[in-house]
Amino acid sequence: MSEGRIHYLEIVTSNVNQVCDFYSQTLGVSFSDAIPELGGARTANLLNGGTLLGVRAPLHETEEPTSRPYYLVSNIVKAVEAAKNSGAQVAVPPMEISGRGQCAVLMFGPIQSGLWQV
Repeated sequence: MSEGRIHYLEIVTSNVNQVCDFYSQTLGVSFSDAIPELGGARTANLLNGGTLLGVRAPLHETEEPTSRPYYLVSNIVKAVEAAKNSGAQVAVPPMEISGRGQCAVLMFGPIQSGLWQV
């Protein structure tokens, strides 16, 4: 495991197809159909050897467009505690994603970041 590398890069946008088309043409990647357990994100494997790019629509009216990196960690509970101790707000506590591990979302003011344990 490469702790600290970006495991999943999530883009939340109301223009999913447009963003997927751009990345397909620019990066030469192919996107999947929507994946329910990832909030309906369409995903593509980036050519860097392991980062998954996910593009999805907002899940509710108040969710703002964002780009959110999820960093790979070996112990998500310990990493979330460390984030809280450094002043982060936990927007989504560690949760299981069927067959994909656990993720959490942190807020450092307006900056969103995630953690992922596989």
